Amino acid sequence: MRWSQTFTVVDCHAEGESGKVVTGGVFDVPGKTMFDKMRHLEEHRDGLRKFLLFEPRGTVNHNANIILPSNNPAAAMGFVILESTEYPAMSGSNTMCVATVILETGILPMSEPITELTLGAPGGLIKVTCQCKDGKVTQVKFTNQPAFVYHQDAMIEVEGLGSLKVDIAYGGMTYTHVEAESLGLALTRDEARDLCALGQKIKAAAAAQLTVSHPENPKIPGITQTQFMGPLRREGKRLTAKNAVIVSPGRNDRSPCGTGTSSRLAVMHAKKQIKQGEIFDHESIIGTHFISEVVGTTTIGKYPAIIPTVAGQAWITAICQFGYDPSDPFPEGFTLSDTWLRAL
Repeated sequence: MRWSQTFTVVDCHAEGESGKVVTGGVFDVPGKTMFDKMRHLEEHRDGLRKFLLFEPRGTVNHNANIILPSNNPAAAMGFVILESTEYPAMSGSNTMCVATVILETGILPMSEPITELTLGAPGGLIKVTCQCKDGKVTQVKFTNQPAFVYHQDAMIEVEGLGSLKVDIAYGGMTYTHVEAESLGLALTRDEARDLCALGQKIKAAAAAQLTVSHPENPKIPGITQTQFMGPLRREGKRLTAKNAVIVSPGRNDRSPCGTGTSSRLAVMHAKKQIKQGEIFDHESIIGTHFISEVVGTTTIGKYPAIIPTVAGQAWITAICQFGYDPSDPFPEGFTLSDTWLRAL
């Protein structure tokens, strides 16, 4: 083969959501913090994201993570998250994939029954507790950075829908939260395409009409996600609900979404629907689950905030090497509007 560079990639999924983990070939990226490293990749090496995620090597529903050394002595390892159209500050399902790959491939030692790690994400330090048995990570629980509500019960105008009540909240990414029942949605698999079309339209309207800026890091992207929220059900101190998160350029998150779960907890807490000590079981459109709770409160700038934990499981599905021949016409891949909604 005539590859000039080779990347070792471990395919993984967390409760159905893809999260490739690049374990070799990148080495390091300039930057004092993981956020700096993320910005460097975005501004100077975005071709790597396209190479990994665009066709013919990727598909619209793939994510990737690059494991990198962290300059923060509290972090055992750092990672940068690459998604179809953006570089998120944080991703829960990708955190689960990264922790699982790091331990199951032996990059860091696994201790049974519990391995505790601190990982450096662009959004900050993420404490991770992994349940482990017989060499398998059977659960990853992470403590996210604080989640908070920017706008509660705000009204926006959406073309074709009219006035719509939404909540805007941050949980590592910024979400437009919509009650699914208000649009006649049951969050079933057969609605997946309709949810995508509506979700893209709703978040574009919210981003145009509502102002958000992270008080500690204004460079964190604004509104980029829509979360359709199913009705809450309560049994004692346990709450359950379905959701569907629409990820750009227009697809369903297959998992219950870790940052989406965190932002929904912030909305629920602000509306006094949940308190510390209660469990929230979040179900995805394909029937997988994240178990979450509010473990503390704080303040971020002027916003009351919560400290959320989210737990789920990830599975390694393949280990492979990526590269390309100098004659390959698609070194940075391509997209087609049949699945990506736009061509490149």
